[in-house]
Amino acid sequence: MRVTLFSIGMILSSFHPSFAFEVEDRRLYTAPMPTQTIRVISTADIAAFDPLIRTFQSINQGITVDYTVASSTEVMAAIYEEGAPFDLVISSAMDLQTKLVNDGFAQQYVSSQTAQLPGWAKWQDQLFSFTQEPAALVISDALFAGLEIPKNREQLIDLLRVHPEIFDQRIGTYDVRTSGLGYLFATQDSRNTDSFWRLTEVMGRLNTQLYCCSGAMIDDVYQGRLALAYNVLGSYAENRLAHEPGITIVPMQDYVTVMMRTAFIPQYAQYPDVAGRMIDFLLSKPTQESLAETTGLPPVFDGASDKQKALRPIRLGPGLLVFLDRLKRQAFLRNWENSIRQE
Repeated sequence: MRVTLFSIGMILSSFHPSFAFEVEDRRLYTAPMPTQTIRVISTADIAAFDPLIRTFQSINQGITVDYTVASSTEVMAAIYEEGAPFDLVISSAMDLQTKLVNDGFAQQYVSSQTAQLPGWAKWQDQLFSFTQEPAALVISDALFAGLEIPKNREQLIDLLRVHPEIFDQRIGTYDVRTSGLGYLFATQDSRNTDSFWRLTEVMGRLNTQLYCCSGAMIDDVYQGRLALAYNVLGSYAENRLAHEPGITIVPMQDYVTVMMRTAFIPQYAQYPDVAGRMIDFLLSKPTQESLAETTGLPPVFDGASDKQKALRPIRLGPGLLVFLDRLKRQAFLRNWENSIRQE
């Protein structure tokens, strides 16, 4: 099916001027004979989601897709603070998605596809997972030449301590103050291992560079500005590595945090029926079977977490709200800042 793509500048200029959240990218996929427009806000890059949108349109004739990309914290702001008019919300920050649902910003949706999801992959018939994506350590092959690749966090700490001349200003990780996914990964790390704070302090002494997102970190590892990036999305790194050598993706053997990308239909969606169709499409057997091949995003039904003991999937539920408590969040960020910014 032929799809017309408007220029980013034209599309952004048409967005409602009163909205203040920051848009990273936007694309309008106009159907040849449009009947409805579904507005999607997502943390997934256009490059990753493009094949899904095109396939969805091929089986949903007449549906135009207005796809907006924003960071997880900006997605939260768009829905929670500004009431931006979207029909579907997709994000990698499971805790922020859970809060939006918990605070009444989502509507219920039940279908034969959502009924197939296990209990840990959906919540209150409002929030639905369609991927399982591990966090990973990504290293530069060139800058690691002659070094032993660490297999767990204790070995990583030892390596950084022994070779400060290699790693000073050449480590990347999320700025958890602004990255919703980074905050989620960091709080899960603090739950899973006593090594988290020691690793953060060592990284802080080595002037670690802070980033908004995985893609930027992976770019800098490829370009030699970073020797390693910690807790990037393995799916993004795998997708890049499939087209360009030069990095190694290291799954930690002590544990690997696995997040699920989730979607929900906002209470004020203009076309909740079309949004429901997109959720069903994402969960359908053909989409799940081809997901990794077409987008690089691992499907939620792959069963990997049941087979590999090192994987620590983050489960949906009220437990994700613990570190969103205002006082707990302030305390966590204060400790993190003291560790990562030793001034």
